[in-house]
Amino acid sequence: MEVLGGEFGDITPQELAAPVNTVAEKWKLLPAFLKVKGLVKQHIDSFNYFINVEIKKIMKANEKITSDADPMWYLKYLNIYVGMPDVEESFNVTRPVSPHECRLRDMTYSAPITVDIEYTRGSQRIIRNALPIGRMPIMLRSSNCVLTGKTPMEFSKLNECPLDPGGYFIVKGQEKVILIQEQLSKNRIIVDQDRKGTVGASVTSSTHEKKSRTNIVVKQGRFYLRHNTLSEDAPIAVIFKGMGVESDQEIVQMIGTEEHVMASFAPSLEECQKAQIFTQTQEPHVFSLTSTDECSRPICFS
Repeated sequence: MEVLGGEFGDITPQELAAPVNTVAEKWKLLPAFLKVKGLVKQHIDSFNYFINVEIKKIMKANEKITSDADPMWYLKYLNIYVGMPDVEESFNVTRPVSPHECRLRDMTYSAPITVDIEYTRGSQRIIRNALPIGRMPIMLRSSNCVLTGKTPMEFSKLNECPLDPGGYFIVKGQEKVILIQEQLSKNRIIVDQDRKGTVGASVTSSTHEKKSRTNIVVKQGRFYLRHNTLSEDAPIAVIFKGMGVESDQEIVQMIGTEEHVMASFAPSLEECQKAQIFTQTQEPHVFSLTSTDECSRPICFS
């Protein structure tokens, strides 16, 4: 068995790659993580990806503009660039700017956004390069910032602290930071265990108009659907019937034909049979739909 020496001591590769289980051991890794990654590297990496890659993908998805008035006319974006931070001193005269100057003069630390475009003028095709279309606030220490790659001596010449990690913006002289908020993925089924060890599934459905959350829970060996529009949990087999899947065989084929899956889902099918729900148009009286402007009433899938 291979044994690693030196700074690792007498330790095997298997022991080195083993997961860190205890909280105390994980806290020992924190200084090394901060030394290598820092506190704001995820901010800077995300911003760099946006201005160098993602903004080009956004442009590519909406690259061509046409007109109903003239079918022969079009305007097409060929490329897009985010430049280096500058300030306009007079008409069409710009010069580079530093974050410290923006703080003192209450300016926004931003860079021009330029595009290459192609459009038609009559039967002539015209291409224009480096056409300014707006400005982008630049995150300090990002790839387009003047502080990138500077030495501590160069930082002092720019009136900046070498220990400043960056990762924030300067807008009208004020330092602004984007707070990262952790949320569950939308429109994806998340399966997890609660504190009691019961397995459940949930999905947050989100559109541009509204957002709702659906949960699948297990109670007394049966599966129920929990939704914010329902006053109580609904048997999952009844929901299948209401959505038009009326055949028990089709339901089983959708969720899985494995023996253990069928055995765990059988009580839910039996509950639907006891409720005498067989078709989509039947009116089940096992749960009710509540609304803010209506009284509770039995739900009907007609």
